[in-house]
Amino acid sequence: MSLPHFFLDNQVIAHEALGAFALRLAPDDVKHARALRLSPGEHIAVVDAAKDYFECEVVALDQDALSVRIAQKFDADRTLSAVVLVQGIAKGDKMDDIIRHATEIGVSGFVPFSCERSIVKLDEKKAAARTQRWRSIAKSAAMQSGQRDVPEVSLPLSLGEVCDLVRNAHAVLVCWEEASTGSIREALTGALGAQGVLPEDARVVVVVGPEGGLTEHEAARLTAANRFASTVSLGPSILRTETAGLVAPALVLYELGGLQ
Repeated sequence: MSLPHFFLDNQVIAHEALGAFALRLAPDDVKHARALRLSPGEHIAVVDAAKDYFECEVVALDQDALSVRIAQKFDADRTLSAVVLVQGIAKGDKMDDIIRHATEIGVSGFVPFSCERSIVKLDEKKAAARTQRWRSIAKSAAMQSGQRDVPEVSLPLSLGEVCDLVRNAHAVLVCWEEASTGSIREALTGALGAQGVLPEDARVVVVVGPEGGLTEHEAARLTAANRFASTVSLGPSILRTETAGLVAPALVLYELGGLQ
């Protein structure tokens, strides 16, 4: 059975000197612990600010704090591939759903992309508020799905900023409905093979456009930004942006050895 997961932003468990100690949880996480009705003797998983991973036994839960003792420290996993989704900003709650579900399958980071065809245009204040909401959703989804890390969610970026971001990736897969050939498997295998990069060490960026897709100009700029970038097709069907935003990274994760 999967343990409930909690993340600490400013507490390193290795520094705790007492056998039992309070976790410095965010207020919403304390509420979540109470909603789970955790009781003494139950176990939870905790990832601390040093990214160390512990199984802890609940000692007490009151209105303001969750106290635990360490049951065991888990060994660090081997280096895992990182898949970042650059997602064209979509309207309504679509971005919420994309970030929530893509977090559940293991996407490690999100970059909201202000595209030419994005219906939603965010000023600085709205962008900050939306980003905070998306980060909260990513954290909640990571806790629910038992991820080892909370995905990073950046502020919305422009085309030029995204091009700068992808320069050092091992592979950049630009999902474009006008790409007549080129599968994710072929593009990924070719890029990693040319560099001698193992799947578990790969840093891969997946780009998905908003409603209406990417323009030819955007696709060209993105593929020119990295020598191991290419446009790829997701098959003969035209997928909604919220569908492509989940299917594309899921296929990449599968090819890299995840979801198996």
